[in-house]
Amino acid sequence: MERPAWAPRSIDISVPSVSRMYDYYLGGSHNFEVDREAARRAMEFMPGLPKISQANRAFMRRAVRYAAGQGITQFLDIGSGIPTFGNVHEVAQAARPGARVVYVDHDPVAVAHSQAVLEGNDDADIVAADVRKPQDILGSLQVERLIDLNRPVALLLVAILHFVEDEDDPYGAVAELGQALAPGSLLVLTHASYEGIPLPPERAGGAVNVYQDIRNPLIMRSREEIARFFEGYDMVEPGLVAMPRWRPDTTPEDEDPYAFSGFAGVGRTA
Repeated sequence: MERPAWAPRSIDISVPSVSRMYDYYLGGSHNFEVDREAARRAMEFMPGLPKISQANRAFMRRAVRYAAGQGITQFLDIGSGIPTFGNVHEVAQAARPGARVVYVDHDPVAVAHSQAVLEGNDDADIVAADVRKPQDILGSLQVERLIDLNRPVALLLVAILHFVEDEDDPYGAVAELGQALAPGSLLVLTHASYEGIPLPPERAGGAVNVYQDIRNPLIMRSREEIARFFEGYDMVEPGLVAMPRWRPDTTPEDEDPYAFSGFAGVGRTA
C-alpha cells in the first residue's frame, strides 16, 4: 500500500479512522482506501452519511458565526477532524479578525494536516489530545498560549461525543470542560441519534455495526440523553433540534431528509 507524502510515518494505514471516513464523506482527499472501503460499507446501509456530515459542517459554521456575533473571539474545537473548506478558524477570523482558535484531535493525520493548514496563522493551533482527557486539553501549551479561560469561549463538540462510549464517561468529560469556561461561554454540540434518520432503526443499525467492526463504536443516543450534556446551560433558541432547524440560512424544507438525522444545540453558561 502506497503511503502518501502527507501521511505521518507513525500511522497504521491498514486500519480505518473515523476522521478520515468523515473526510471522505465530505469529499476530502486525506483518506486511504481502507477508510473509503469502510465508509462505502456504512453507506450501503445509510446512503445519506455524506448529507449528515455536510449538515454537521453547515451547522458548525452557523454556530461559529452566531458566537462571533455574540462577541466571542475564542474557539476550542474538540474532535476537529481533517481540515476541509470552511473551518472554524476561517469562519471565526472572517467574522472577527484576530479571533483565536485551538483545534483538538487525536487522529495523527488530522493533527499533521491541521499543522500544515495553520502554518503562519499565529491565532490558531492544534493539540493532539482526546476529549476523554479534558486536563490534557485544558493544560496544553496551545490552550495556555491562545485561550484566556477567564473570558467567554465557544467550546465545539461537533460529531464527536457519539464516538465516546458510556463507560468512558462522556458526561463527565463535558462537565469538566464546561467547568473551565467563563460565564457567557457557549457549548456547541451535535450528536448522532436514530431519531430523525429516514430509515428503520434496524437498517441504520447496519451502518452502526460497520463502526463497531472497525473498533470505533458509534453510540446512538436519544434526544433526552443528548439533552443531558447541556445540564447547567441556558439553551439558545431554538433549543436542541435537528441540524437544519438550528437558525437556518435557507428553508429547512429544502434540505435532504438525511440532514435531519441526530440533534444540534447551543447552550450558554450562566
